Amino acid sequence: MSEAERFYLDTSALLPYYREESVSRKIQDLLISFQPPVIISDLVKVEFASALARWVRMDEILEEQAVLLEKTFTKDVNAGLFLSKPMKSTYYSQAERWITSRKTALRTLDALHLACSWSLDAELVTCDRILHQAAKKLGVPSRLV
Repeated sequence: MSEAERFYLDTSALLPYYREESVSRKIQDLLISFQPPVIISDLVKVEFASALARWVRMDEILEEQAVLLEKTFTKDVNAGLFLSKPMKSTYYSQAERWITSRKTALRTLDALHLACSWSLDAELVTCDRILHQAAKKLGVPSRLV
């Protein structure tokens, strides 16, 4: 892998890094193989917080575990494993163009992740098959985990 390669992790690929899921090992191995930092967006940070809140509400994890996961994620961002990029108005415009083309099954937040990845010239890393298929159809580099 060259140093010029950039990767954007959507939320579906980030969450298994912090909670045991069927693809957790693959995500861990992938992150080890990448040159840090891996790009995420402010949207990923909000969705991460939303997932933690949902897991606590659904009694899948305890509040203390959610706090620990939040702290671990923040430490990883501060340590440079992830580089958080702000959402720009151009991402919304691109997402809207893709959705209104009606060529894919993109949903709003997935279109925003895809627009972020595309705008930052980074390969999308996702565990979402529909998002991956849309990326391929639109010519955006994507890796399905």
